[in-house]
Amino acid sequence: MQFEQNRKHVASAVECYVEHHGVSKEEHAYQELLKQVENAWKDINKAMLQPYAIPKPLMTRVLNLARAANEIYEREDGYTIVSPTMKEKVAAVLFKPIPI
Repeated sequence: MQFEQNRKHVASAVECYVEHHGVSKEEHAYQELLKQVENAWKDINKAMLQPYAIPKPLMTRVLNLARAANEIYEREDGYTIVSPTMKEKVAAVLFKPIPI
């Protein structure tokens, strides 16, 4: 998170929340954003259980993209600053697929 705040051209989600709601980062903003993410996942999971006109395989691909984005950005910006753990996860997916 601190890395995001050091970049002058981009405001972080925490900064936007603080400015919009007038709360301090430490107090409320980060926890509130985590709650919003958790609620969004509940909505996504609920939607995946309901019938849609969109074919299920297509919906699954969209869900998997959201899962990947969540994994990359959940704790830190894993795209800009790639940790060894993220490298291991990508390698596991690309080079060590689970046999079917």
